[in-house]
Amino acid sequence: MKQRREDICGYRVGTSGVEDTVAEVVDWIWSGDKRAECRWLACLNPHSYAESLKDERFAAALRRADWLVPDGAGIVLASRMLGGRIRERVTGSDIFKGVLDSLNEVGGYRVFFLGSTEQTLAEIRARMARDYPRVEVAGTYSPPFKLEYTEQELDEMVEAINRAAPDVLWVGMTAPKQEKWIFGQQERLNVRFAAAIGAVFDFYTGRVKRPHPMFQRMGLEWLPRLVQQPRRLWRRMGVSAPVFLAHVMRQKVVLQKRTS
Repeated sequence: MKQRREDICGYRVGTSGVEDTVAEVVDWIWSGDKRAECRWLACLNPHSYAESLKDERFAAALRRADWLVPDGAGIVLASRMLGGRIRERVTGSDIFKGVLDSLNEVGGYRVFFLGSTEQTLAEIRARMARDYPRVEVAGTYSPPFKLEYTEQELDEMVEAINRAAPDVLWVGMTAPKQEKWIFGQQERLNVRFAAAIGAVFDFYTGRVKRPHPMFQRMGLEWLPRLVQQPRRLWRRMGVSAPVFLAHVMRQKVVLQKRTS
C-alpha cells in the first residue's frame, strides 16, 4: 500500500486515516526480513512543529521519518485550510493499539520497549501478557534521564535492542529526544519497524489518563490536559499553536498567489 502525503509547512504528512496507516505499517512488518531495513514513524502536531523551528536535528528527523502522521487537531485543520485531504488525527496510541492488535491475531512477533522507568516497563510487561498474549515482549530498557546520551550509552541501548531481536521497537522518551534518537540510530537497528510514541507508555499503563473519547473525537483532547497541567502545557496552546497557525496562513497565501 503506497503512502500518500501532502505538504504542511514544509513537512510531508501522511493523508491516510488510522485504519489505512496501521495497514501500511503492518504490511511493512510482514513483508520481509526485519534486518533488511528499519522504517519508522513519528507524529506531527502544532507543538512539535514549533519546537522543530528551534531544533534543526529535530526538523531533520521529522522530515526523514517514513511515516509522519497528523497527531493533532491543528494538523487536520491546517490540511482543510490548505485544500488538503487529511480528515482525521492519527495518534501514537492509535498506531500502538492497531499494530499490536494485528500482530496478536497472527502471533509469533516480538516487541521491545525503550524509555520510561523500570516500574512503568514492568507494568507494561504485565499488561501486554494479558492484552496481547500472542505477542512476545522481547525486552525493555530504561535509559538514563538526561538530555544527551554518550556514545557508550547509545551503544548499550542499540546492543540491548539488537540482542533481543524484536520485530517492533516502541520508543517512549518524549519529543524531541525520541525522534532524534531513532533518526540517529536507525541504520544500526536490526528491527523492522520503530515508532516514537511519547506518552503512550503512560497512557497504556494508566499512569496518565487519556481524556474522554468525546474530547478525542472533537479534537479537544488537549483541553482537559491543559486544565489538569496548566504549567506544563500552557506553552503548547499559548505559544506553539499561534506560531503554527501563522505559518499555515503564510503557506495558504503563497498557494493562493500561485493559483491566481
